[in-house]
Amino acid sequence: MRTRRLEVLSGIPIVPLTNSATRLAKELVRQGALPEKATVDAFHIGIAAAHHAAYLLTWNCKHLANATMRSTIDAICRSEGLNPPIICTPEELP
Repeated sequence: MRTRRLEVLSGIPIVPLTNSATRLAKELVRQGALPEKATVDAFHIGIAAAHHAAYLLTWNCKHLANATMRSTIDAICRSEGLNPPIICTPEELP
């Protein structure tokens, strides 16, 4: 199973962790957009925003694809000078 997952991902470029992504992730947690236990999720948002991703696809509806958290996440991204990605499940992708 792991080999199959790695094969599927083989054509997708790896984007680096930047200072901008780290700063945003820390702000998302500090300002309460995501709880501290979801710091890894905050980094997913930070990396996506820092690399100008239009979408962040996830099955994580608790902390990421969550409509009640969306406006706070967007506001914090913008306060850091970044456009927030559209966070949705693959099923919701337009």
